Amino acid sequence: MASSSESGDSNMDREMILADFQACTGIDNIAEAITLLELNNWDLVAAINGVIPQENGILQSNFSSEASQASMYGPPSQSEAADAAAGGAVPPTSSSSSSSSPPSSSTSAFCPSNSSSSRHIVERQPRMLNFRVEYRQRTVELVLEEGSTVGEIKQILETELGVPVSKMQLKGWKSGDVSDSTVMRSLHLPKNNSLYVLTPDIAPTASTSKNSALQESLNQNFLLVISHREAQRDYSLNFPGSRTIQEVKRNVSDLTNIPVRHQQWEGWPASATDDSMTLAVSGISYPCHHLSVCRRSSPANSQEPTEECADVHMVSDSEGDDFEDASEFGVDDSEMFGMGSSTCRKSPMMPENSENEADALLHFTAEFSSRYGETHPMFYIGTLEAASQEAFYGKARDRKLLAIYLHNDDSVLSNVFCSQMMCADSIVSYLSQNFITWAWDVTKEVNKA
Repeated sequence: MASSSESGDSNMDREMILADFQACTGIDNIAEAITLLELNNWDLVAAINGVIPQENGILQSNFSSEASQASMYGPPSQSEAADAAAGGAVPPTSSSSSSSSPPSSSTSAFCPSNSSSSRHIVERQPRMLNFRVEYRQRTVELVLEEGSTVGEIKQILETELGVPVSKMQLKGWKSGDVSDSTVMRSLHLPKNNSLYVLTPDIAPTASTSKNSALQESLNQNFLLVISHREAQRDYSLNFPGSRTIQEVKRNVSDLTNIPVRHQQWEGWPASATDDSMTLAVSGISYPCHHLSVCRRSSPANSQEPTEECADVHMVSDSEGDDFEDASEFGVDDSEMFGMGSSTCRKSPMMPENSENEADALLHFTAEFSSRYGETHPMFYIGTLEAASQEAFYGKARDRKLLAIYLHNDDSVLSNVFCSQMMCADSIVSYLSQNFITWAWDVTKEVNKA
């Protein structure tokens, strides 16, 4: 009978310990809670510490202080210790114990929700992503957690731009179009991202329609079908609306070997009176416009100010025909007329014998921008070794591939490659997001070493 009574008390104690353990840890699964308690021999404090690791021994200090307080009135029983651990009042068993019991703690020493010295759980900070979103004439900067969805970005943009989500198309994702439910973590995005908003169903307001139309024209691609009459060959070239007529003529000069001042064109609209005009405002047809070009029949007709440098004639009219085709035999125009390269030739992409590679690359970037515009890949300023370190040995999530571009002004197609390929918006965006781009000029032999 005595053993049966002790077994019942033990079961009662374990039920109380189990209830306290679940209350403190938040574990609702009874089987799991019992397993954890059995692993710690039903020691409530040890089981809680095993599930919720404490900092600075908070649990132990709180428990020991109550245990020492209880020891002043006599050793507690197992059930009293469990009740003390759970912060509950111990019911008196007799009049003597009632008179000698210490005041029960008003709050649990082990439940973080009630304890004044609750444990602060140090969680891993979520990765934050930066977004630069462009819409017409506005730019919005956003910072969101990697766990956010595309739909959440649209909701924020709806507040910022006043554009309904249902009429908003968010473009610029490197993986193509994505749904609103897509979690950005699954897209493996870099830290910094550039996006843009399209609203084909919303017409621009009257105040911004003119500027928007001009901006859209500058961003449009024009297909120029250029017929070279002497060679009986057609060239189909794509140019953004921001390119000038002069830049088009220079690219055609590389293809046809006809200097710009010797080109005779047909097909330009009457409004295209200045070679500094952009294609967007020149009045050419969109999306396709046909032109033809040939070499001028007489040097007397070539005195048009289409080049930045003056065309100096140092020969008589009778000698003009002899020198007209001299460029076809490898004689440079500037050498033929005795003119220095500084007056007619382009500035070199990179100075010779530069002792500082960073200064050389700054000069390269500035010259590249002056020739082909501000839209170009972001060139790394530093040595090739430093670019490799930046690309391959940074933090894992910031690592990129390394792209190396070698420029040679002696190549007749270098202008076409740079203007048509490297400066295309899609190429610039792809290189900026996925590559560290390092460039060098190998036109001069001294820079090849």
